[in-house]
Parts: sequence; structure tokens; C-alpha cells
Amino acid sequence: MLLFRSLTYRPFALLWAGQTISRIGDYLYQIALAWWVLEQTGSATAMGAVLICSLVPMLLFLLIGGVAVDRLPRVQVMLASDLARGTIVSGVAILATTQQLEVWHVLIASLLFGLVDAFFQPAYTALVPELAPREHLPSANSLTSMSHHLGRVAGPMLGAAAVALGGTSGAFAVDAASFFVSAVCLLPLLDRSASRLRTLDVPHTSILRDVREGIGTVLGAPVLWISIAVISVCNIALASPYTVALPFLVKSHLNGDIHTLGLFYALFPVGYIIGGVWLGRSTRIRRRGPTIYVALITAGLMLAMFGLPVPLLGLALAALINGAALEISGLTWTNVLQEVVPGDKLGRVASIDTLGSYALLPLGFALGGWATDLAGPALVFLVGGLLTVGFAALALAHPAIRALD
Repeated sequence: MLLFRSLTYRPFALLWAGQTISRIGDYLYQIALAWWVLEQTGSATAMGAVLICSLVPMLLFLLIGGVAVDRLPRVQVMLASDLARGTIVSGVAILATTQQLEVWHVLIASLLFGLVDAFFQPAYTALVPELAPREHLPSANSLTSMSHHLGRVAGPMLGAAAVALGGTSGAFAVDAASFFVSAVCLLPLLDRSASRLRTLDVPHTSILRDVREGIGTVLGAPVLWISIAVISVCNIALASPYTVALPFLVKSHLNGDIHTLGLFYALFPVGYIIGGVWLGRSTRIRRRGPTIYVALITAGLMLAMFGLPVPLLGLALAALINGAALEISGLTWTNVLQEVVPGDKLGRVASIDTLGSYALLPLGFALGGWATDLAGPALVFLVGGLLTVGFAALALAHPAIRALD
């Protein structure tokens, strides 16, 4: 199948296999950790603190991570990241096994985990174009995203099974092992990464100057700064209803139960997978600017349907289309970054893009909770969907976006 053609390149196949295993481990760890916090504290505040400790250091160090990715061999950065994360989770597993694990241990582990992630994510985005030919980038990016969403489905199921069989400590140990397996998959790629760096003339400049150069690259290209700004706002409008308001909508407006909520949480990632399979079959994505924003408009319209009196079957279809449209938009944007941005600056630009995507989410979650309590979940979905449509339409009106092929 055309979707899997990038796997014919052994370097990318090794990278993808290792990261697929570690992604499943990530979601396995999340459910095991949530269960441990629930059993030990019974506190939603404690769980929120764990999530904040993972997110904040990643946001703070993303720009430095992008500089490191452009200065150092990218495979070595990812290898160090996998080994560090495996070691961190191994420590959590050992403490849990010996009945010594406490909440403050988990908070410190989450801080360290978030710090390491700030280096890993830009490295992965920048490394893919080095391992797969340009015409196979749609396949490589689709497979990468599919592994993420398959991890969302398989990880929690495996995590629940691991907790049932070996307790939370056993689940933590499985996650730690997944990072070491990923590191082994990276070892054959070390020479390729080192040889790339030797071909580049990397000046000895300050970190601050490198960060400014990355920001200058973004500001110098309207396609980049417009998209990063618009997508960051759309992420708030799309993620807040899904993350905050959906349980309340299911209970109060759809008269559903936990099974209905679980159905919707499953349908959205299934839509992502469908969109990834469809786009991954392409060898070249045409009219990328319009594709990104027409897909965003479609996703916004589907989200807005959740605020209208639509039957359950119609909402299920809307969830699938929403996921597929967001995947098409996101993968096309990744393809733009990988082809438009010079390779020696891709790590920094990727880190700026990730920072833009995540920085406003805490504010969005707070606003989503406030609006849900004040005006009800249906209006949150309707407004979130229409805001997405409006901002995407504004971006599409810019000539640079429409001209991006």
C-alpha cells in the first residue's frame, strides 16, 4: 500500500518502530499513573498538579530544545531523551515496587519528563525529512501520527491489563522498558546523524542568538507566522470543548452515560486514523494552504454540530469527520514545515510551532470550564466551532496562504 511506502527505508522504519512502542508506553503510563494518584490521594488537584508539572517545563525549554536539535546530531538527542525517560520511569517503578513512592516523587519525575520532552519532540520532527525522501514524507508523517493515535487506543487497554496483572509498579516497568527498546532502534542511525552534522557549517553562536534566528525565520515567512498564530487560537477553540465540556454535554444534553462518553472519546481518534490513511496515500500534497484551512473549517463546523439538536448518530459521524479533518490539516502543516523551512533551522521552527500549539491551552481549559458552568456545554461547542471557522477563514483570505501549493 502507498501508505506504508516510507517503511521501505530502513532508517525511517527503525525510527518509527521504536517511537510506536514508546508512544504506546506513554499512554500505558498515563493510565497507570492516574490510577496510582487516585488510589493514593483521591484528589483531582493532585492529578492536575502532575499534568502541570509535565507541561510547564516542556513549554519553558522548547526553544532551547530547538536550538540543541539544530546544533547537535538529532539521533543522539533522541537517544539521550529515550534513555533519560526510561531511567526516570524506572525510578518510579522501583519506588512503587518497594512501596516508597510518594506524590512528591511523581511530581519531580513529571518535571524531569517534561524537560526531556522539550528536546525530543523538535528532534523527531526535524529528523524525519533526513530519513525519508521528499515524495514519501506524506507517508512518513501519516504513519507517525497513526502510531500516536493507535497508542491512544492500545495504551490505556494495555495499561489497564498491566495494572490488573502486576499492579501499577508493573505497568511503570513496562513503560520504562518501552523507552529502552526505542533507544535500541535508534542505535543503527547514529552514524547517519553524525555525518549530517559534519556536512553543516555550524557557527559557534550564543543560544539567544540562535533562538532569535529561529523566531526571525518564522516572522520572515507569512505562511509560518500566520499559521502558527491562527492554529494556536484554533487549538483553544477545538480542544476546550472536547477536553472540558464533552462529559457535561453527554450527561445533561444527550442523556448519556459513561459508555456514550467512551464512544465519543474513541470516535475522534478513529477519525484521525482515517484522515491519516487517506492523506498518507499521496506522494505529493497539492494546494497545501487551502487544504490546511478548508480542513480546519470543516473540523470547526463538525464541532459546532455538538451544540445543536442533532441525533446521536449524526454526532458520531461529526466526530469522525472532525478527527479526519484535523488530521489532514495537521499532517499537511507538518509537511509544509519540513519542506519550506531550511533543514538547519527546522528544529528551532518546530519548537516554536509546538510552543504556539500548547502555550495557550491552559488558558483555554480555564475559559472552557468557566464558560461551561456559566452558559452550558452546548454553547461552548457551538462557539468553539464557529470561532475555528472564523479564524481559519481569515487565514485563508491571505494571499500567501492561498498561494501555498
